[in-house]
Amino acid sequence: MSETAIGFIGLIALFALLFLRVPVAMAMLVVGFFGTAAMNGYGAALSTLGSEAFEISVTLPLTVIPLFVLMGNLAGVSGMSRDLFNAAYCWVGHWRGGLASATIVGCAGFAALSGSSIASAVTMGRVALPEMKRFNYADSLATGAVAAGGTLGILIPPSTGLIIYAILTEQSIGRLFMAGIIPGILLTCLFLIAISIVTRIKPELGPVGPVSSMPERWASLRRSVTIVGIVLATIGGIYMGIFTPVEAAGVGAVLTFLVALYRKSLDRAKMKFVILQTLGTTATVFMILIGAHVFIPFMALTHLPADMVTFLVNLDVGKTGVLFLILGIYIVLGTFLEGLAMLVLTLPVVFEVITQLGMSPIWFGIVVVIVLEMGLISPPVGVNVFVVKSVAQDVPMGTIFRGIWPFWIAMGVCLIILVAFPEIATFLPDTMFDD
Repeated sequence: MSETAIGFIGLIALFALLFLRVPVAMAMLVVGFFGTAAMNGYGAALSTLGSEAFEISVTLPLTVIPLFVLMGNLAGVSGMSRDLFNAAYCWVGHWRGGLASATIVGCAGFAALSGSSIASAVTMGRVALPEMKRFNYADSLATGAVAAGGTLGILIPPSTGLIIYAILTEQSIGRLFMAGIIPGILLTCLFLIAISIVTRIKPELGPVGPVSSMPERWASLRRSVTIVGIVLATIGGIYMGIFTPVEAAGVGAVLTFLVALYRKSLDRAKMKFVILQTLGTTATVFMILIGAHVFIPFMALTHLPADMVTFLVNLDVGKTGVLFLILGIYIVLGTFLEGLAMLVLTLPVVFEVITQLGMSPIWFGIVVVIVLEMGLISPPVGVNVFVVKSVAQDVPMGTIFRGIWPFWIAMGVCLIILVAFPEIATFLPDTMFDD
């Protein structure tokens, strides 16, 4: 049997396992191990498994994952998420659809602390959904805003998605973090515009809320100033060259812990919850990376990725045509594959194509993450939709999916803008004081 045939059989087996709901890390581990064994023997397969698992476990840059996850979990239990939502609501709650807009702004702020789309959706959903129900918001707009707002967690730094992209492609985590800031702000603004448009067309979706007084607005800002300070200390420190991403993660986790202690919001039960959530998320990410580093060498042995790279590069459609073809494939895959699974499966091929075509790997990282965001809310496997469903159990799944379409379109517009103007993503990384 040819090497290419073995590669195709491996891919079919992988997708079959994924459709059978086998966790992506385990699916890649199994296919990669037995595929390597089929080609080079069990000795080589065991050697790959042992060496790659050890290498991932001791990779220093990956320390940022548990530290930033810890920071986000501490922010959630300390009431920072509610402070963010309240501050946003005081300033924009009197707009039509103001509560939904406040949810988006709150999600963007919380994303800068957590780096997780699921954490952002769950945390802000628990805060915002009861308020929107109280003011008679349509379930579609309310749940759609939470699901879409949560996706900002993998774009706005510190982003777990950008960290994984950096590790798999050997790019600078700090530069990718900086690249995500302006697109994150742009996407947040596009979400707000989407809410404004749909509530103008159908005012009943998001009623106007009460107007907050100026003293109330300033008071809400004072309560949220600690969050802004932590974000500036971590992300600003990376930009200025004061901290490495690992150091910034440590500083952010310590500062958030001190704020939680000052607010007396940590007890034994909450601390246990924070630790278990941090360990669970970290273990999941590390297992995915270990699985990817066992699967990718197997694919390299089959020469299938190299053949696919050659095919795509030689297509007579130009660089832009190849890019849109790749993005189209990502959008289709995002309808039935979980985001991180899609990332680790496709990058060995796609990244090589991008580099051979002379495109910026930093810019492409942001583009890929936005496409992953679209997958997080795309039917039928939109992870964030299922997360919101777990918080709003009385809302039908179809209602939630109807509510995400304005935001999905906003993501598409953001993607087009970034393709047309790559400088939006590359400006801040190019001006960093230290790389």
